[in-house]
Amino acid sequence: MKHFKFKLTCLLSGICLTLIPLQANDNFTEVLGSTNLNSTTVVEQQKVTVKGQIVDKDNIPIIGANIIEKGTSSNGTITDYDGNFTLEVSSGATLRISYIGYIDQEVTTAGKTSINVILLEDTQTLDELVVVGYSTQRKESLTGALQTIKGEKLKDVTSPSVENLLNGKVPGVYVSPGSGQPGSSGAIIIRGKSTINGSTDPLWVIDGVIIGSSPGALNPSDIENMTILKDAASTAVYGSQGANGVILVTTKNPTSGEVKIDFSAKAGVTSLNSGNLKVMNGTELYDYYSSYSNVEQVVFPRWNEELRNSNYSWWDLASQTGIVQDYNLTIRGGSENLRSLLSVGFYDEKGAVKGYDYSRYNFLYKTDFRPFEWLKVKPSISGSKREIDDKQYSVTSMYSNLPWDNPYDEEGNIVGHYSDKWVNSNSTNYIYDLQWNKSQSTTYEFVGNFDIEAKITDYLTFASVNSYKYQNYNLNSYSDPRSSGASGVNGRLEEQQTNFVRRYTNQLLRFNKMFDRKHYVNAVLGYEFNDYWQKKIQAIGTGFVPGFEVLDVTSIPEKVAGSVIEWAVQSMLFNANYSFDNRYLFQLSLRRDGASNFGDNAKYGNFYSVSGGWNIHNEAFFNVDWINNLKLRASYGSVGNRPSALYPQYDLYSISQSYNSRPGALISQIGNKDLT
Repeated sequence: MKHFKFKLTCLLSGICLTLIPLQANDNFTEVLGSTNLNSTTVVEQQKVTVKGQIVDKDNIPIIGANIIEKGTSSNGTITDYDGNFTLEVSSGATLRISYIGYIDQEVTTAGKTSINVILLEDTQTLDELVVVGYSTQRKESLTGALQTIKGEKLKDVTSPSVENLLNGKVPGVYVSPGSGQPGSSGAIIIRGKSTINGSTDPLWVIDGVIIGSSPGALNPSDIENMTILKDAASTAVYGSQGANGVILVTTKNPTSGEVKIDFSAKAGVTSLNSGNLKVMNGTELYDYYSSYSNVEQVVFPRWNEELRNSNYSWWDLASQTGIVQDYNLTIRGGSENLRSLLSVGFYDEKGAVKGYDYSRYNFLYKTDFRPFEWLKVKPSISGSKREIDDKQYSVTSMYSNLPWDNPYDEEGNIVGHYSDKWVNSNSTNYIYDLQWNKSQSTTYEFVGNFDIEAKITDYLTFASVNSYKYQNYNLNSYSDPRSSGASGVNGRLEEQQTNFVRRYTNQLLRFNKMFDRKHYVNAVLGYEFNDYWQKKIQAIGTGFVPGFEVLDVTSIPEKVAGSVIEWAVQSMLFNANYSFDNRYLFQLSLRRDGASNFGDNAKYGNFYSVSGGWNIHNEAFFNVDWINNLKLRASYGSVGNRPSALYPQYDLYSISQSYNSRPGALISQIGNKDLT
């Protein structure tokens, strides 16, 4: 019989409804605390081999859980990357299972050779595994500066941008305001500015794939957790891309067991904030001019006392209460060997300034296939469509246009430019242009990932992450011949298309082993390759009959342009962590980067970091009840960034110059082959 678990959550205007029929799980034993299921003394008996798996309440394997035969001091093991373990014990022995941040459990092996256990979180001492550079690590063993944040903590704000959701969430991370337009994002600065003239954008890594300086069209609802790497000890393993910090994002993963359905709906409103800047109404402005001692020299075409009663609000004309809608649906479930996740989302925002609308459609599909005990195959695809309709009203005119001037006449018709009915007859009426002028852009994005994990031994794993990203951007802009901005050229049409492809792959060997229950080593060795290709085409034409929106009808080709850019980076990397008795910690990171936009004489650069830590709270002499975590750590390392220019090592020429009506070329850049 198939069992299903449905979770329906509706978030709208502060009203929530949750319906969760629970189905017992026959495959696991859940213990609500530390219990002793077999307290009898274990006598010397024949040995048996016990196998099993340790998972959490979400059926996710727990890596590195300790399994000890009770009554012994040395017979034990730890779980591997799949949460599995194998241990030879005395017949009828009791196993004590523990992991930092979870409640200890004791389970008897009497009459059993296979044991599966669910460990429950201890919310008071939770110390989960943290995703760091190319691996995971227990938080207590960290020696670098980083911060983790769960996806649940990002749901208190409705925004299409992941960057905006981080505002005020992480110490040392500043999110500067964006433009405020729907779909816009703020800029993130981690621990201040790290370069003199370069970008301050951190590096984004999503599900192990280096994405670049922005998360792209990532749906915030798909985020499981995020890790922000701040110092050189944490970011040196990213070499020439880690100077501004690194943000690691893990999206939601498929789970086994009953099908789970999550649906959320959010709605909100936005308003335009004028801050401390206020404008005069018609009466105040008239009285202000009348207070001049030389008021007789004030010359307006319509200067008279009736202006005190003329009061048009350009602010109210251009602003509105914006509406935000956000809908997300996630379905996941499956068996132990095949599990899947499907997520779809829709976001729509009408701007607080009229005429600017943004919408986004997202989907994500992930599969976790385990054909053999030693092999995981994890393909995934995601995509998005973003649309912007721009007929935005003028923010500048909110403050600059006079309250005495009305954009509409007595019959409700739009007043044209430079109207003699306006006090400021030299001003244009942007409402007149918005009858026709518009701009529309559409962005399609597709990402396909194919990941493999192969367990070579209990402590050695091979992992391969491969990704292909394609993006298509289209812009269409129309300026009518009757509008003020295009009347001089009898109308302007623009079409622009940009396509780019980004490929990424890394091949990793991960080592994870404990020796003599005190020495713990976690290491990763890898190769990485990342390249980018972009092609852009732009065409602008002028001179056409009003109402036509096709470039073919333009009489003058004002501009035709195009470009192709490429770059590539390849790297070798190594990171190792050593912990002695969970008290003394050491980490070493090495990376060698080669980039196409480094000089020919300096194509490769080396980056490194060393760090150490001391968990004082784990020392026998430390016994302070009101301190549960005290760590001393130190680190030193080097990180870098690549030149913002793609071809600084080459001599470049500009062919846009001309002499005597003939095309010509001038040198625009002197190459530097020693650039590092």
